[in-house]
Amino acid sequence: MKRFFARQDDRHEVIRTVNVGLSCSNPRPEIIVTIRKLLAFSALALAAVVPLASQAQQAVRVGSKNFTEQFVLAEIYAQSLEAAGIKTEKKLNLGGTLIAQKAMEEKQIDFYPEYTGTMLLAVLKQEPMTDAKAVYDKVKEAYAKMGFVVLNQSKLNNGYVMVVRSDTAQKYKLETLSDLARVAKDLKIGAGPEFRDRKDGLPGLKAKYNMVFGEDLQMAIGLRYQALKNDQIQVVNGYSTDGMISAMKLKRLRDDKSLWPPYFVVPVIRRETLEANPKIGDVLNRVSALLDEATMAQMNYQVDGEKLEPKEVARDFLKAKGLVK
Repeated sequence: MKRFFARQDDRHEVIRTVNVGLSCSNPRPEIIVTIRKLLAFSALALAAVVPLASQAQQAVRVGSKNFTEQFVLAEIYAQSLEAAGIKTEKKLNLGGTLIAQKAMEEKQIDFYPEYTGTMLLAVLKQEPMTDAKAVYDKVKEAYAKMGFVVLNQSKLNNGYVMVVRSDTAQKYKLETLSDLARVAKDLKIGAGPEFRDRKDGLPGLKAKYNMVFGEDLQMAIGLRYQALKNDQIQVVNGYSTDGMISAMKLKRLRDDKSLWPPYFVVPVIRRETLEANPKIGDVLNRVSALLDEATMAQMNYQVDGEKLEPKEVARDFLKAKGLVK
């Protein structure tokens, strides 16, 4: 004999006692109805559990933009997740900011490292702000409305910087962007494609400094420094953690009118990915706390100058920090 109960928390409320000997030639109708209800309930419960289990087992798709630092950061984050037992699938070198953002929106990737100032200006189309916490709070709130979680801000601030060769700086007496604006019409700049349209790019330089270059050449970041060395261009739009700046002893020009906001590295992840496995956030935040500008510049140079693979550089960093064996 088997008993079916109305509620699991009230074992004494017996609603029906049935003979489960299904070999009976004429089972009573109420028995069949009860069994059908139980089977339907079980099917619904299973349907609710299976997607959650499946999602938890899915690999985290890690993306990156299309320059050295992004390759290294994506490798560092991905390898740290793998070391923590979380499977990953790497989708690196996607393209510029808006392409990576689109990949997030279309659920082609689950996570990638971004910069707070870039999020503010290029994605959200807001006006520049100079307070680091205010920028972080603003992008965190705005991204939450898009279904993304902005995790902890790292100590790595990789802002834009205009650099020239030391002989160019001496010739034109260049110390600041205001100095550069005076002679820009006589110089060629090498910059990335996004720099032409962003408020913190050429439009911002023109509005803030009345800076207009004699010629603007579109170049990948890896080619700009070689072109500068060969005097094919005289000014490079670079990043403050570019390893080639120190290696080539280039002159950084100060942003004396505060055009550029802070650009701190933050992991951006889809909310549903994080909710499926909150451990991902813990791992990414732990890695972010280890990043700084000097270390990043060194790693970038290992790739650009010493021609090491980003994967190797990332692994050496994580080994030194004790996160992988």
